Formats: sequence, structure tokens, C-alpha cells
Amino acid sequence: MNPPQIQDYPQWYKGYIDLVDGDVLQILETQAENFAAFVQQHVDKADYAYAPGKWTIKEMFGHIIDTERIMVFRLTSFARAEKSALPGFNEDDYVTNAHFKDRSLVSLCEEFVLLRKSNMYLLSSLNDEELDRSGIANGNPISVRALVFILAGHVMHHKNVIIERYLN
Repeated sequence: MNPPQIQDYPQWYKGYIDLVDGDVLQILETQAENFAAFVQQHVDKADYAYAPGKWTIKEMFGHIIDTERIMVFRLTSFARAEKSALPGFNEDDYVTNAHFKDRSLVSLCEEFVLLRKSNMYLLSSLNDEELDRSGIANGNPISVRALVFILAGHVMHHKNVIIERYLN
């Protein structure tokens, strides 16, 4: 799948999209197990936050799961030619109003794997016409293709954050 063009998404997603190098569907597929396995290696830091006011690893993983659901809802809507604009979301409010701290890291990992594997059926079925469709989310135009790349890049970004800020 070719990457999205710069006009296909709001610029704040460029950092995620630029992280994706290679076959995005293969990356998404392997992330399901590999990212969960990576996080589970650090179960001893599951409740660690690298600074006051920052998320714990469990909260970050919960954020990744929430974001996956929201982005897949957006891409499903736009792939199916939804004309209505979709709302944004405040990631901090979502984490605050969830109870990720009360869950085990293992349960979050299992949920992510199942969610991603389920989403892969949809992502793998999209044709070029559907990938090129777009809609309005959070007040900005975005294409289905861009959302696919954002899913992969978002996980890569947070893996980098864990390595740089939680493990050093």
C-alpha cells in the first residue's frame, strides 16, 4: 500500500506516518504480537510513570487501545463513504475516565492483540477506492489511507517513548 500524500491528513500526524517504512499491512500484523510481547517484558514497570502527571505504561497501553478503536471507527466510517463529520477526542480525558491502573498489563496486552487481529480483517479488505476516500474528523480532512498508516505509526511512536523515557 502506498503511503498517503501530505494533503491527506493534518500535519500533526506526519510524525506517526513518517515512522512507517515498508509494507504497512505487514507492520500492523506483526505489531499485534510483537508490541504486546515487548510491553510484557517490562511488567515490573507497568505502574511506573517517568514524571509526575505522565501516564503509567498501563495507562499508555490503554491509550493505544482507545486510539486504535477510534481511528478504526473513523477509517471504517470514511471507507463506507460517511458524509457526517466525526468528533475529536481528548486523550487525557479518556485515560482519566478509564481505569487502566486497575487492570493487569497482561489483560491489556491480550485486548490489544485481539483488537488488532480483528481490525486486520477490515484493513486487509480495503481496496484502492476505499483507501482514497476521506472525511472530516476533529474538524480536519483525513483519508482512510492516512488512518491506516497512523495506526502503525502511533504504536511505533509509543514504543519509542517507552524505550526513551520509561526504560532509561
